[in-house]
Amino acid sequence: MATSSSLSFFSSSIFFPSSKKNPKNSIYVLHHTKFSPNNVLPKPLVVSSQLANLPVLSFTGEKIGETFLDLKSAPPDTARAVVHRGLVTDMQNKRRGTASTLTRGEVRGGGKKPYPQKKTGRARRGSQRTPLRPGGGVIFGPKPRDWSIKINRKEKKLAISTAISSAAAAANTIVVEEFDEKFEKPKTKEFIEAMRRWGLDPKQKATFLMMDVSENVEKSSRNIGTLKMLTPRTLNLFDILDAETLVLTPSSVDFLNGRYGVELEGEDDEEEVEEEEGSEPEEGSNASE
Repeated sequence: MATSSSLSFFSSSIFFPSSKKNPKNSIYVLHHTKFSPNNVLPKPLVVSSQLANLPVLSFTGEKIGETFLDLKSAPPDTARAVVHRGLVTDMQNKRRGTASTLTRGEVRGGGKKPYPQKKTGRARRGSQRTPLRPGGGVIFGPKPRDWSIKINRKEKKLAISTAISSAAAAANTIVVEEFDEKFEKPKTKEFIEAMRRWGLDPKQKATFLMMDVSENVEKSSRNIGTLKMLTPRTLNLFDILDAETLVLTPSSVDFLNGRYGVELEGEDDEEEVEEEEGSEPEEGSNASE
């Protein structure tokens, strides 16, 4: 039986533990748990913080410091379900749903009975556009439909932060200093050499997350088929799970800690309360009118 080359969620490399573990930090790596109909209903979702220390490399590949990722993460018993739901939602919402086929009533032609009903010795046939003949209609074929499904905004953010924190815990994440100005002109060879200095194999999948991708960096990396350049606007769950290594920059680390960290928990609710307070009319405004 031929195996599929598509992404397998449970075989993604970032969900397997690494030999490099830091017992001082409360870091966990997601593990698959079997489901059985006898299992009790899951407990309410609890969000925790996972701290991971990451090495910072220079453009020449030398270690120049350390930084940390402190992101919100789902507990181990529900983390896989949250990430899986976020991935399925992203993939399904990308479907255009434009596939369409014609039934026997929509195919052009076939209005005349091809031959008499009896006295021919052949099977009776009322139309040349029957689904049993070439050029006929399609039985139960696809029709245009909407494949989109909904996911809560906080649940989607939790899925992304859980996947990134798991990659950091599995030692599949590095931080590289800002290198936009290092490329004076587009050169793929120089970019591959830089990847090797950072310990990356150009033949393995890698995802870069940068706040802004310069034109020279974009043109230098676009011919590398195993590499994905992401920005906060294009950050998605599939490219995180599909990568063997996740490469960040100091500015993107600050963005992740600010966007998915625990220090901003409840900030959205505060903003909504402020907006509601600001929309209230002033007292006596109607009376003055």
